[in-house]
Amino acid sequence: MTLIDLTARPVEDTRSSTLPVAIIGAGPIGLATAAHLAERGIDFVVLESGDAIADSIRQWGHTRLFSPWKHLVDPASRRLLEAVGWVVPDPERAPSGAELVDEYLVPLSRLEPIASRIRTGAEVLAVSREGMDRTRTSNRSATPFVIRLRSSGAIEEFSARAVIDASGTYGSPNPLGSNGLGLLGLDEIAEQVQPALPDVLGRDRKTFAGRHTTVVGAGHSAANTLLGLVQLAREVPGTRVTWLIRNAQAARVSSSADDELADRAKLGGRVDAAVRRGDIQLTDGFEILRARRTGDGVELVGQRGGEIAVHATDIVVNATGFRPDLGILREIRLDLDDIVEAPRRLAPLIDPNVHSCGTVEPHGFAELTHPEPGFFIVGMKSYGRAPTFLLATGYEQVRSVTAWLAGDLAAASTVDLVLPATGVCSTDLGGSSNCCSSAGC
Repeated sequence: MTLIDLTARPVEDTRSSTLPVAIIGAGPIGLATAAHLAERGIDFVVLESGDAIADSIRQWGHTRLFSPWKHLVDPASRRLLEAVGWVVPDPERAPSGAELVDEYLVPLSRLEPIASRIRTGAEVLAVSREGMDRTRTSNRSATPFVIRLRSSGAIEEFSARAVIDASGTYGSPNPLGSNGLGLLGLDEIAEQVQPALPDVLGRDRKTFAGRHTTVVGAGHSAANTLLGLVQLAREVPGTRVTWLIRNAQAARVSSSADDELADRAKLGGRVDAAVRRGDIQLTDGFEILRARRTGDGVELVGQRGGEIAVHATDIVVNATGFRPDLGILREIRLDLDDIVEAPRRLAPLIDPNVHSCGTVEPHGFAELTHPEPGFFIVGMKSYGRAPTFLLATGYEQVRSVTAWLAGDLAAASTVDLVLPATGVCSTDLGGSSNCCSSAGC
């Protein structure tokens, strides 16, 4: 393990101190980071790859979150919004992703000094230090970061005093193959594969109506999609639903009476009931090896019960969970856990085999620190492959990190967080996200 001085801050020369903090991602955590920096008078720029803020959430905006509003609003963001008359929605109601964006994130993004510092359509390609790769050490902490990005088709670079990666994981789904590698034959069936949480009853209805859809994955994202397809099958004859998992039995989504997130507690029971009624055909113990195109359909080839098996379908929904995209950070010195790919000090606190969303201990800059002074991964991406993330946890992360950047070590070191009780997660890191996926925030 790399030894890290948790009290050390980046050595800043005159030029570095005039540079902004770069925030990658304009979702809830990225915008919360901006709010905290704004309160502390620290300059920043927010880089969003989508054409609008919260681009990932907009893609599953039809899905209702499990958490109610009282767990979804960052304290610093709330202070800034309330100063201009904003009122938090019903604290006990769980909004959809679209409502979270329209009623909270969009108003936040329009506040000054945040609005003028957001760049949409800015895809970050790489992060490094000016004039040095990851092997060079001399004067490293005093050297500004350099961010390479693509904007309006052009490649450009700019410098920053610190970098906070809040880009999330929605754009990096786990592969369909059981070995964790890209699925053999995926290119052949790419047009028949849909991402997690498609809008089955709305925007994407025509894709699924009257067809056989196979949902791969055993988490909440899979459950939401399965229930939507069951409803569609009632409305459109010929619509069929298969649930394909690689375990011998379905890993249960939370249906515990102790789960304070009531909507999530009901989800597992609804899926189980649909399986018992025959509305969902459950195919368990299926380890996908490759895929192939068959006319207008798809065949998934795998192993089941020690023998080669073939599953035929029309559409595949990849609900196998998510993983962090670390490619843009190749020149940054990271200290990541070997299993979940979270910061090494954070990993034991979020191990999904031990913790649920609500049992994760409060943590801040100390657990998120890497051997690269001034660089942090926060939010869902900081959890690596662990699916136990809640937005409230990310808000406390960025409060601590921004305090550290401001030189307020006392505030940065004091972390406190009250989370809803959520029962115990059952997880398979390689193939599901069945505690708190992106839709469970």
